[in-house]
Amino acid sequence: MRHFLLLPVLLLIVSGCSAVKPAISENIALQGQVRAGMPAIDNTTAIYELAVHDGVSYQDVVDSLKSLSEGKNFVNPANFPIGEHIKKRGIDPQGIKEVHSFCNLSLGTDIFLDHPEFLVFAPCRIAIYEKPDANKKLKLFIGLARPTFDLKSIKNPTPRAQKAAQELENTLLEIIDKASKGDI
Repeated sequence: MRHFLLLPVLLLIVSGCSAVKPAISENIALQGQVRAGMPAIDNTTAIYELAVHDGVSYQDVVDSLKSLSEGKNFVNPANFPIGEHIKKRGIDPQGIKEVHSFCNLSLGTDIFLDHPEFLVFAPCRIAIYEKPDANKKLKLFIGLARPTFDLKSIKNPTPRAQKAAQELENTLLEIIDKASKGDI
């Protein structure tokens, strides 16, 4: 008799576990759109990364980010030269390591008013860093912390917040694409 009761209980447990949904939204449509020639977005990560084109210097990238972001109504409230702080501790940072913050308050407000907790992800961040390429030579990269991925941490984001996060991400993707080429 015990074996007959055990089977229904096990089936109930297994079926109950399979019905558990993850807390993070799986809305694949909630992501930015890349421009032609850019690598696809990997929906499993918050990071979108582009290699900087050969011949484009670190200063070219910084100048491009400044010019392009201002032209798209973003402000750059802070930069964090992490590599310099690593050096001050007597450690080789192994190339450039920086984080630049960017804010478009018009789009951000559409998210913050509906979901004030999204402020933990503000402002948007773009990193400039070097890491070894396939030949073990340092190569310059630009990485974006994707706003649409961050929004997946919000339970039931409003359509207005989703639209704003997508527009933020689309604009930032365009900016880093152009900056990776040294465009102004």
